[in-house]
Amino acid sequence: MPALACFDQAIAALPPAFAFSLAGESSLPGLSPLLENGFSGQDLPEKDFSDEVTNPNIGGLWSPELSASLYRINGWGAPYFSINGSGNLSVRPHGLETLLFEEIDLMKVVKKAVDSRSNGGLGLQLPLIVRLPDVLKHRIDSLQSAFDSAIRSQSYDSHYQGVYPVKCNQDRSIVEDIVAFGRSHRFGLEAGSKPELLLAMSALCKGSPESYLICNGYKDEEYISLALMARKMGLDTVIVLEQEEEVDLVIEISKKLSVRPVIGIRAKLRTKHSGHFGSTSGEKGKFGLTTLEILGVVRKLRGVAMLDCLQLLHFHIGSQIPSVSLLGDGVGEAAQIYCELVRLGAGMRVIDIGGGLGVDYDGSKSSASDMSIGYTLEEYAATVVQAVRYVCDQKFVKHPVICSESGRALVSHHSVLVFEATAAREVATPGLDLSYLTLGLSDDARTEYGNLMGAAMKGEYELCLVHAEQLKQRCVEEFKLGSFALEQLAAVDMLCDLLSHASQQADSVRTYHVNLSVFSSIPDFWAIEQLFPIMPIHRLDQRPSINAILSDLTCDSDGKVTKFIGGATSLPLHESRPGEPYYLGMFLGGAYQEALGGLHNLLGSASVVRVVGSDGGGQAFAVTGAVPGQSCADVLRAMRHEPDSMFEALKCRAEDCFMGESVARTLAWSFNAMPYLRHGATTAAGDEHEWGGYDYY
Repeated sequence: MPALACFDQAIAALPPAFAFSLAGESSLPGLSPLLENGFSGQDLPEKDFSDEVTNPNIGGLWSPELSASLYRINGWGAPYFSINGSGNLSVRPHGLETLLFEEIDLMKVVKKAVDSRSNGGLGLQLPLIVRLPDVLKHRIDSLQSAFDSAIRSQSYDSHYQGVYPVKCNQDRSIVEDIVAFGRSHRFGLEAGSKPELLLAMSALCKGSPESYLICNGYKDEEYISLALMARKMGLDTVIVLEQEEEVDLVIEISKKLSVRPVIGIRAKLRTKHSGHFGSTSGEKGKFGLTTLEILGVVRKLRGVAMLDCLQLLHFHIGSQIPSVSLLGDGVGEAAQIYCELVRLGAGMRVIDIGGGLGVDYDGSKSSASDMSIGYTLEEYAATVVQAVRYVCDQKFVKHPVICSESGRALVSHHSVLVFEATAAREVATPGLDLSYLTLGLSDDARTEYGNLMGAAMKGEYELCLVHAEQLKQRCVEEFKLGSFALEQLAAVDMLCDLLSHASQQADSVRTYHVNLSVFSSIPDFWAIEQLFPIMPIHRLDQRPSINAILSDLTCDSDGKVTKFIGGATSLPLHESRPGEPYYLGMFLGGAYQEALGGLHNLLGSASVVRVVGSDGGGQAFAVTGAVPGQSCADVLRAMRHEPDSMFEALKCRAEDCFMGESVARTLAWSFNAMPYLRHGATTAAGDEHEWGGYDYY
């Protein structure tokens, strides 16, 4: 009797509860009894995620509330994100003050963006960044309100005035929105390079005349000249010294331009935190002046009668300050330096506490993790005000204006990255005939095959899988020696995969392919292992059944997401449905990700829509701006290629090869299409009105 038939009979003779489930493989020879009486699913534990949900005895039931608990939305997403009754991710643009009819269904936004123009959509391609300026405004108002409340409750005799560090996200719409939303709060901008200074100068022309323009970073003569010109233009510009020698340039250039500068000093504090984000602070930090250098600056300014120009003290404890105790310690140290500068005769009026206001990326509200923080916005503000007030009152120094450079905490929440995900097939079955397995097996391979059958007959399925893997290795060795055909090796591979899948002893984590580049869209995950909340934005009223990791479009092995918030190594997802898009969202990525994203594999920027709450008309939102992602031509041009010349060369080659006009049309469409995958039938001619195009005639 052939070995395969013997194996079939042995498996089929087992009780149904021990049979391997090979549903969907009815074309395989000799396995029909098994397929008809396959494993019922009662003897192996159902895949569940009860560690993540409040009720571990949920059985087959599911609800939006359980999804909210599973994905920790009430931790990292509050008060801006929730799940609505339709099982879709919902945005509360005004936080807790959002009325029910004002909530924005994110799936409706995506549909509006991706539907063709002929169907009333925008014809954009994913990945898609959804900007929510109402959330941005709420963040600015909340920050200002927290400080105003702390100042009132502690009888602080000055005010708070923030600036936004444009390095977090230099996008024009974001900078302009911050200036507009912050005008009533005298909210300003911070720049760290000459291009950033130019955009900040331009944007603040529409801001409050009392808004600060803080100039940080290393400086040369041109940078300082620009900053002094900004002051002559009526902008409240402060040049913050990062190195002692910069003061000489400021003195020299200010005399040439006949302008009295406002100068700040960045101090190197002893206080720092130990996490990744604290590495830029402390005595050995990259920026700032030591106490000895600060005294040197004071002497130089006093020597040229410009000590009154020194008006601001700046410091930075580090991004993602984990606790208010560390914050209070650092602010208290800086306040002592501030008071000493007042004693030395400087014209001090502002203490700039820098950045550091953190974001709770994982919703744990923990001070022990780089991914979280152990305080609220109100506690942060109260700690700062109390620390400055205490030191100044001790030294009988007038309370200074408190300035902060909060960037991450302002812009992280207002941006959502939406992308498609498709499950990889668990078991590849290309219709190969398992009967190939019986041909040409060596004695050692036949022995392993017999061991496999024996283990299966005894119900020893772990041992069965061990022998299957050993059989596979024997056959691989024979294939390398040239004594095994490709069809035979494929049959062995398929048998091992099917056995592994059927006994559910295979790796339970599936791979989902995502239509984006980790390097372009989530660079901090790749570079510093920063975690961001990722979850489906729909089907949240259904129980997820898959543990998955995410693999991107790039050819780089690092182009995958295998770590998730809460220390998880996989993400609960739903089974993908053929022909139906499955959308995931990455949240809290509004800071740094766009600015840092590169052109790895020439996969460029995502499409963008700007969505605001609607004033009425039956719609909860309105799209006030839309920008397609970079085209193939755009990314080629960014790397100094010439798409026009490339197209002409390819067009001429096509003509020389007597290829028709359709080839030129396809080439034209390809240059103008986004580099990301486009799902569904698309023709070059059909997309001309959506994307423009090269003239292919």
